[in-house]
Amino acid sequence: MKTYQLATVSSPSLVVECGGEIVQTAVIKNFKKNPNFPGSVLMLKLLPKEDMYTPPIVLKVIDHRPFGRKPVVGQCTIDCLEDFRCDPYHVNNEVIFIIERFNSPVVVFTQEEETVDWWSKFFASVGQQEKCGPYLKKGYDSLQVYDRELEEVAEFQNLTDFCCTYKLQRGKTDDEEEDPSVVGEFKGSFKIYPLPDDPGVPYPPRQFRELPESAPQECLVRIYVVRCISLQPKDTNGMCDPYLKISLGRKTVDDRDHYKPNTLNPEFGRMIEMSCFLPQDKDLKISVYDYDLLSRDEKVGETIIDLENRLLSRFRPSCGLPETYCISGINQWRDQLKPSHILQNVAKIRGVTAPTVEANGTTMIFDGKQYSLQEFEANTVIHSHLGPPRERLALHVLRKQGLVPEHVETRTLYSTHQPNLPQPTKNVILDETSITGENMSDIYVKGWMPGMEDDKQKTDVHYRSLDGDGNFNWRFVFGFDYLPAEQLCVVSRKEHFWNLDKTEFRTPPKFTVQIWDNDKFSLDDYLGSVELDLLNLIPPSKTPEKCSLRMLPGGKATSGPFTPTANSLFSQRSVRGWWPCAIEQDGERTLGGKVEMTLEIVEEKEMEERPAGKGRDEPNMNPRLDPPNRPDTSFFWFTSPCKTMKFIVWRRFKWVFIIGIILLLVILFLGILFYSLPVNNSYIQ
Repeated sequence: MKTYQLATVSSPSLVVECGGEIVQTAVIKNFKKNPNFPGSVLMLKLLPKEDMYTPPIVLKVIDHRPFGRKPVVGQCTIDCLEDFRCDPYHVNNEVIFIIERFNSPVVVFTQEEETVDWWSKFFASVGQQEKCGPYLKKGYDSLQVYDRELEEVAEFQNLTDFCCTYKLQRGKTDDEEEDPSVVGEFKGSFKIYPLPDDPGVPYPPRQFRELPESAPQECLVRIYVVRCISLQPKDTNGMCDPYLKISLGRKTVDDRDHYKPNTLNPEFGRMIEMSCFLPQDKDLKISVYDYDLLSRDEKVGETIIDLENRLLSRFRPSCGLPETYCISGINQWRDQLKPSHILQNVAKIRGVTAPTVEANGTTMIFDGKQYSLQEFEANTVIHSHLGPPRERLALHVLRKQGLVPEHVETRTLYSTHQPNLPQPTKNVILDETSITGENMSDIYVKGWMPGMEDDKQKTDVHYRSLDGDGNFNWRFVFGFDYLPAEQLCVVSRKEHFWNLDKTEFRTPPKFTVQIWDNDKFSLDDYLGSVELDLLNLIPPSKTPEKCSLRMLPGGKATSGPFTPTANSLFSQRSVRGWWPCAIEQDGERTLGGKVEMTLEIVEEKEMEERPAGKGRDEPNMNPRLDPPNRPDTSFFWFTSPCKTMKFIVWRRFKWVFIIGIILLLVILFLGILFYSLPVNNSYIQ
C-alpha cells in the first residue's frame, strides 16, 4: 500500500460490499511485520440467485488512524463473479496446504559426469543436439522450455488457483476527479454457491476451512538465470553490456562484476540464492542493466515474479518435477520432499485415499488406478543414478497429475517507464548514415482513416535508432460516424474548395499506419505501411519474432500454407499485437518494419465517461501514457551540441581523444624538457 495523505498505511482492514450487504475483517495490527489478515474467512449472504442479476463486489481498504479517522486508502470493483461459482459439496474444491522443510541431500558427482553438464541438458531440450555432446545417448532427462512466463501457461491457471491479485485504486479525490493510479494490491478469493430455500435443510459445508498459516513463512529462493534474448541496445554501436541485478524485499544482489560485453544475447548461467519472508517479500524483481565505464548504468528492463503465488499454488511451481528420480549425477533430485511424500500431499488435496505400494515398490494404487513401474520405464534407459523403485514410481504417478514439470521459462523484460509496453516498433529499415558513420533512422509513425486524410496524426520522433527499434507510447484518436446496417463510415467534406456545402461520403472503416524516417533538410523517407480493415481485421502476432509479411493478404508463406482468420474490431472492441509494414522495392514487397499497437473501438457515451487526449496531451488517462524510455542517444544532434559531444562523439571517439590528450601531454613534456636543458656557448676572441 502506498502512503495516503503523507502517512503510511499501518493498521488496515478490509470492507466487502455486495448487494447492500457489508462485512469487515479484523484490523491488521502490524502491517509491516505481517500483512495477512488474522481472520481471513468471511461469509456474506446475498440475493438474488440468478447469474445475470448478481451485483458486483466492492472491496475497500480502510486505515485505522488516531482520533477515530478511518479513510479509504484503496478500493476496487469486481464485476464478473462467474469464475467464483462452485459446488460446495465437491471435495476437490477444498485445498489443503502443507508446507514442510527438510535439509537438501548432499550432491554427489561421479567421474562419468565430467563429459556432460546442465548446459548439455538445456541444449538437448531446445533441440541443439550439436551442443549437448553424448547427453542424449546416456538416456538422461530433458526439461520443458516454455516460450512465455509460467503464469501465462494455460494449464496452470495463471498460478492463481489459491488466490487472485486485485489492483487497488484511490477512487475519487478531494477535487472530485478520478485517480486511476494503482496504490496497492489485495489478495484473496471468493466462493459463490446457493443456499437451500428450506430452513430445515442444513447449510452446505463452509469453504476455505484449511488454510496456510497466517504467520510469515521463511523461504529460501534460488534464481537460475540462463540467458537473455534480443535485448534492447543501449550503446552507440548497437550493442549492450548487460549484467543482472536482483531485488527481493530489502535485499539486492548486484552482479555487475559479471557483465557480458558487446552482446544482445548474453548467456549468464548464474545461480543466485536469497532468503526472504512471505508474504512481505513476495515480489522478486529481476533487472538487466547496461554496464558503462564512465557514465551511469542504464536499466534495460525488468520482470517481477510473485513468489507467494508459487508457494501456495497446488500445481507446485517450485522446483518442478523431473522425468526420473536420480539420487546422484547432474539430474539429482532437488526438491525438499521425496516423490512419495509429495504424492501423499496431492492425495490430501484432492480428497482421495493415500497411495498404496505393492510388490516391493514396483506397483502402486492411486485414486482407484493401478500403476506399474515396468509400464512407465519401458522406454527409459536404466543407469546408475536412479533411486529406489518406490520413489521412481511415485514420480511417474505425479507426472500424470498435471503438476508443473522441471522447466525453464522465458520472461519478457519491461521498461520501468512503460510497464505494459515492451517496444512499439521493431526491425525498421535503417535509412540514414550518422555523422559518425553509423546506420540509423529517425523513426516516427503516421496514421489516418481513409476518407479523413485531413485528420492525419503522427507521433513524435525517435531520433537516432541504431537497431531499428522505436519507443513512442503515443495515442491516436479518430472520431467517425459508423452505420452498423451498412457497415460503412459516414464522412462529410467539401468535394472541391469552391463548394459551399459539404458532401456526404460512405467509406469502409479502415486504418492506415505508416512508418517514416524524419529528415530536417530534405523530404522524409517512407519506410513502410499497413492498411487494416476494421471489419476484417488481420489477427496480430503476439510477439515481434512471429510477425512477418505472411500475415498480410497475398503474403508468401515460408513454411506451408497460411490463412489468417479475420475478425471484426467492432465485435472484439479491443485488440493488441504486432503488424508488419510493407514497402515496394524493385517491384517486390519487402518488410519495412513492425509496429505494435492497441486498437480500441469506443462509443461516444463511453468516450465522454473515459476521456483521453491525443498523443500524451491532457486528459492523459484511460490509460495514462508516460514519456517513452528511449536511449540517451535519441535526440536531434543539430539542436543539442552538448549532447552530441557527450553521447555521440565522445562515446564513439573517446579513446581517440584520450590517446590524443596523452600524446599531447607527452609531446608538451618533452618540448619543455628539451627547452630547459642547459646550453654550452663558446666564444672566440
